[in-house]
Amino acid sequence: MRKLYNSYINTFRGLSPEIWWLALITLINRAGTMVIPFLSLYLTTDLKLSFAQVGWVMSAFGLGSVCGSWLGGKLTDKIGYYKVMVRSLLSTGILFVALQFLHTFASICIGIFLVMLVADMFRPAMFVALSAYSKTENKTRSVTLIRLAINLGFSAGPALGGIIITTLSYAGLFWVDGITCILATILMVNVLNPKKAKTQDSIINNNPQSAYKDKAFWIFLAAMTMFGIVFLQYFSTMPLYYKKIHNLTELEIGIILGLNGAFIFLLEMPLIKWLENTRYSKPALMVFGAILVGISFIILNVTPWIGILLFGMLFMTIGEMITFPFSNAFAMERAKRGNQGEYMALYSIAFSIAHIFGHNAGMQMADTLGFENTWYIMTLLSVICMGLLWLLMRYLKTHESA
Repeated sequence: MRKLYNSYINTFRGLSPEIWWLALITLINRAGTMVIPFLSLYLTTDLKLSFAQVGWVMSAFGLGSVCGSWLGGKLTDKIGYYKVMVRSLLSTGILFVALQFLHTFASICIGIFLVMLVADMFRPAMFVALSAYSKTENKTRSVTLIRLAINLGFSAGPALGGIIITTLSYAGLFWVDGITCILATILMVNVLNPKKAKTQDSIINNNPQSAYKDKAFWIFLAAMTMFGIVFLQYFSTMPLYYKKIHNLTELEIGIILGLNGAFIFLLEMPLIKWLENTRYSKPALMVFGAILVGISFIILNVTPWIGILLFGMLFMTIGEMITFPFSNAFAMERAKRGNQGEYMALYSIAFSIAHIFGHNAGMQMADTLGFENTWYIMTLLSVICMGLLWLLMRYLKTHESA
């Protein structure tokens, strides 16, 4: 047991102190965004908005995310990742507090758009900071550590949010959300001062290439958008499938979804450490991850046995654990060719687009075509994702092997 524990701890060794601080800041920030899981409930119960209006609010949410990611990338290249991160965190905290004072449909749409515009400026800047503070050989594991922080934050956030709503009401939730963002800003200013922090990977490119002209990167982004659309079904359409088809209770659904975070926390870092030492390229590993996610959907149509739900979650989680860290590392590696903020903004936008279309498309298909046909379609999208990644490997081999 001690040997297993030591082996697990060793997978975290070699990461810079700045990466650990960045992970803690991310944990506080993500745990603080506890409004998000309760947003639709708040809009329908407290503000009495219709489902159609909530749909438009969520569209404003996704659009703000896309615009914020793009703007964050531009500003990162212009004024630097540190200033963007600090200003984004602080402004997000203030906007979260202000959001509770909006009560009309139009004002809420505008408010949510502005919150996500400012909040998601943080993402491309954080990725550039992650690249700067990581040695080349540690980049994938650094990404994995940040993912662990994000997952822990997303796990703790809803639980804390439920307690706050019960004891303080929704108004308390907005206050706590805002204060945690401000606390994350204070922590960052004190521990990640760029004048004191040690940059591990200084990238100097006198002739930067535009990400918009990088054909290989566009193939990669198309694949990641497809992957994002498929992956997001597990957090929107799949819970409905659990309840309507398999008659699971909210507690049972929560346990199955919770297994995702538990698997990631326990297994992702050792898995990534092991895969880094194999001979496979990052795109090849991403293909394998996409295959596993595709399998997680197709097996649900094979048998009505309730235990298959656990196998589906396991396949999806392992696929996610492989695809996300290596896709992130691939994007950061590719970003060295040009303006890093621009590259990482496009990477973030790929998943923002998946958020805009993925949830709604899955719901609409489940409603009109049924869950069985929806899972076949998601499997097909996984195959398209694999095809795009295979095309990426061929392109890289043909055009950049030298």
